[in-house]
Amino acid sequence: MAFAHQSERQFALLLDFYDIAWEYEPRSFPIAWNRQGETTQFFTPDFYLPEEDLYIEITTMRQKLVTKKNAKVRRLRVLYPDIRCKVLYQRDYLHLVVKYGLEEPDNVEVAAPTRIPGPPRVVRLDERGVGGA
Repeated sequence: MAFAHQSERQFALLLDFYDIAWEYEPRSFPIAWNRQGETTQFFTPDFYLPEEDLYIEITTMRQKLVTKKNAKVRRLRVLYPDIRCKVLYQRDYLHLVVKYGLEEPDNVEVAAPTRIPGPPRVVRLDERGVGGA
């Protein structure tokens, strides 16, 4: 499968490791329209976890662009209150990469990942999409 970013491929590997069912970009949500009622902007979350009925958006881009992504997620929540979508921010993603010994993310400098002895622990995301300890 072709992913838009290396971080998405790495996240898919982690989901596969834990045997978590996922779909990649299965749905686009209209979030803005022009005066004629035509859709002018969509938001397509990166992953859908059907067993959790949860969308996940991986955001590892430059911090100044995160503001636009957060605005899209807020708009999604207003327009589609029954849709659950969590954002995994760069700091959360890097934490997972280091914690589970995955390869380094693209375009981000981090110390070489280290493998923690023993089996990986499950990281639960809170309502903000942040992984807990």
